[in-house]
Amino acid sequence: MANNQAPQGNHDPAGSTQMFRAFVDEEPRGRQAAATGSSGPRVGLILGVVVAVAVVAAVAWLALA
Repeated sequence: MANNQAPQGNHDPAGSTQMFRAFVDEEPRGRQAAATGSSGPRVGLILGVVVAVAVVAAVAWLALA
């Protein structure tokens, strides 16, 4: 069993320090995964913005016509 206790005198009752360290240690691996799969969400975002602009333009055209 791993010893996850803080050194004597630096007790963290909530365990947030250990959770933060675990997050920081895993961060580079998560950054690689995000870099390889980032084109999908980006394309969806661009298409969403284009559709939103088209809808606003159509509503404005109908309102002013």
